[in-house]
Amino acid sequence: MSLYRYDAIDAQMLEDRSAQFRDQVERRLSGALTEDQFKIHRLMNGLYLQLHAYMLRVAIPYGTLNGAQLHKLAEVSRRFDKGYGHFTTRTNIQFHWIKLADAPDILDSMAEVGLHAIQTSGNCIRNTTTDPYAGATAEEIDDPRVWSEVIRQWSTFHPEFTYLPRKFKIAVTASAKDRTAARSHDIGLKVRRSRDGELGFEVMVGGGMGRTPYLGQTIREHLPAKSLISYLAAILRVYNRLGRRDNIYKARIKILVAALGAEEFGRQVEAEWKALDQSALDVPDVELARIRGAFGTDHFEPRPAVSATFEARKTADPAFARFARNNLAPHKKPGYSIVNIALKTPGEVPGDCSADQMDAIADLAARYSLDDVRVTHAQNLVLPHVKLDDLPAVFDKLVELNLAAPNLDLISDIIACPGLDYCALANARAIPIAQHIAERFSDPVRAEEVGELKIKISGCINACGHHHVGHIGILGVDKKGEEFYQLTLGGSGAEDAEVGKPLGPALAANQVGQAIEDLVEVYLRERKGDERFLDTFRRTGVAPFKEAVYAEAH
Repeated sequence: MSLYRYDAIDAQMLEDRSAQFRDQVERRLSGALTEDQFKIHRLMNGLYLQLHAYMLRVAIPYGTLNGAQLHKLAEVSRRFDKGYGHFTTRTNIQFHWIKLADAPDILDSMAEVGLHAIQTSGNCIRNTTTDPYAGATAEEIDDPRVWSEVIRQWSTFHPEFTYLPRKFKIAVTASAKDRTAARSHDIGLKVRRSRDGELGFEVMVGGGMGRTPYLGQTIREHLPAKSLISYLAAILRVYNRLGRRDNIYKARIKILVAALGAEEFGRQVEAEWKALDQSALDVPDVELARIRGAFGTDHFEPRPAVSATFEARKTADPAFARFARNNLAPHKKPGYSIVNIALKTPGEVPGDCSADQMDAIADLAARYSLDDVRVTHAQNLVLPHVKLDDLPAVFDKLVELNLAAPNLDLISDIIACPGLDYCALANARAIPIAQHIAERFSDPVRAEEVGELKIKISGCINACGHHHVGHIGILGVDKKGEEFYQLTLGGSGAEDAEVGKPLGPALAANQVGQAIEDLVEVYLRERKGDERFLDTFRRTGVAPFKEAVYAEAH
């Protein structure tokens, strides 16, 4: 599979930015810049000051890596960190133990393979995310990576939108099944075709988590694809003009859309859009064709639709059969499969990946997946193009790496932010709670019996773990210096998006695991047929779940 290759302009841009930041770091280390003066410069380069050290957030545009880039991330984790990295819900990777003096060398090293930390922080347009199955699934209407790359080129260093009222996040989905949490974003774009077959987008605006969660609302049912950039510019201009800059808690576009109402906000966007010189902003056909050509699909070998090797291994090996049931997805080409690598082995830190694991996955991608690796919104990895005949070899290597947990979208596939173990903003730990729950449900037979159940954990109200849209959401709160956890039920970040409903009073840390057990038992008792946890909750409401948890807790 071809991937987009960054050109000489991108390379020079990264070289210049790295040199500029090296000078800024030297001035900070010499004392010529105070921490307050330096803060804006480091944030523009993805460098955060956390509890124990600096954290560097590296951009992975639309979650796509090649083997050389993943090898580079492994190298950075070995040379400059503690031998691992943490993949995030923004499909980026974070290194949590960075020394300030090393940061310029890291940026120089990453630039060699087209990696950087630009716009991974600050009040700008952050990394655009998309479907990790892009270009591999038959479900998609168009390849959403094409449009994500268009947005990347337009938004990088955009002079008008570099200092917005607050950070800004865009997601693009092109399938009926939303694997991007599109309605949880400032702008969600759903690729669709009009009745006459014209390619375009449903435009959803005003989503976001945090202390006031909102789901994005549709302001345009169908925007012609050719008009994407001018329409995005119109949205950003209205936000830039009217967004709150006097209160950080009310600065996100979701607050503006809620205050104006989606209809009035959409009206103002339409007026702004009509006033723009759209032809000067939208992508020329020749440039769009060039970008689209980079994501070509002409490298697949013709393969039989059924693999005797694959089928025989499933019959002979129950562990492989379970992995195939849960972690494989259909590919658009006969004889291929999409392989999900869950970075959620029970007992491990959700989203963490060691340097050795990164190197091995990069080698697997080069040998078996057309040199293509994806990072998912759920903090997992994907090998999108694996031949059916090669699946046993890939599985055996994943077993060796302790990365063969057959739990995609099951109860131990938990999204969790770094929490109080790392983050200066957190009120409570998220990682130990996730580990404890995953270990309680580590039996793969039981996990399959429970079925799809998405648990999401945040260590503070900023909601980096997207707890608001978890089937079960867990929010860490501080009560007089002790860690407590509030539970919500019934949320979803998928195509049936919904904000979860509070279950009741916060629970002590040592009560959370049992509470999850109680919720699962109620679900197994109440479900009808093949209902998911989410379906059962929506049918029964909160009452039976609340009664079980608080009867147990008290």
